[in-house]
Amino acid sequence: MEMRQLEYFVAVAEEQNFTRAAERVHISQSGVSAQIRQLERELGAELFHRSARTATLTVAGKAALEHARAALAAAAAVGQAVGEVTDLIRGRLTVGMVVGCTVTPLFDALAAFHRAHPGVEISLLEDNSDRLVEGVRAGALDLALIGTATATPQGLDALTIISERIVAAVPAGHPLAKQRQVTLRDLAAHPLVCMPPGTGLRAVFDGACAAQSLQPSIALQAGSADAIAGLAARGLGVAVLSDSMAANYRDRLTARAIEDVDTSALLALVWKSPHSPALRELLLHSRQAFTGPGPA
Repeated sequence: MEMRQLEYFVAVAEEQNFTRAAERVHISQSGVSAQIRQLERELGAELFHRSARTATLTVAGKAALEHARAALAAAAAVGQAVGEVTDLIRGRLTVGMVVGCTVTPLFDALAAFHRAHPGVEISLLEDNSDRLVEGVRAGALDLALIGTATATPQGLDALTIISERIVAAVPAGHPLAKQRQVTLRDLAAHPLVCMPPGTGLRAVFDGACAAQSLQPSIALQAGSADAIAGLAARGLGVAVLSDSMAANYRDRLTARAIEDVDTSALLALVWKSPHSPALRELLLHSRQAFTGPGPA
């Protein structure tokens, strides 16, 4: 017994005519008739009363029809399940990453995912956080690693990776290096080197300044921590960085906590639900890379 025989049987039963059934399944009438005869021989019973114009079910045919439909539905379900799996191995994912990011667990997650599903094409794009969020919302990006001042951007799901305070970083000999802590008003007396607007760190800093009606002088802007640190180390301004960023440059810069900034700078993965099977797999690898193994 073959699936095509069951398909032809159901077609004849529903059309009540061999010619119309043949047109429906796109083979010749003689081909349909031959397959139905073979099915009847295998079952040991006639399935149709045949006349010149119609084909009606026998008692045996009526008994077989429900089971034939169920078998075809089960076969379709198998195909759907396999289709979901093949999405994982033949799909495409577009991942966004905030400019200047050197967070290696993201690279580890992408590498582990690629090893598990080498048929998935992965595209990686850099941009500022605001545009990455809009890209995820619009469906242009499947997943993005962003800097943000908000734990979960509106309309998206998120996994917070890092939450830390922002600091001021200055070279030795700078007046602020003599203070254990600084305030935003202290910073306002000096030119600053910051991330550009649209980044999470800048959003935290600008929001804190606006809350105190301060308008500090942003002398220079750069999209990477390396560039900001390099400019500050040469005396071109006070660097505004996250705590972990500044720690990478302690050989050149002295970091001071900004006492009156309470909002943390966040690094987060964001995505939009519902997501594809491929994205679910990438999220699983990302959670493992950032937080360690855990329940799926």
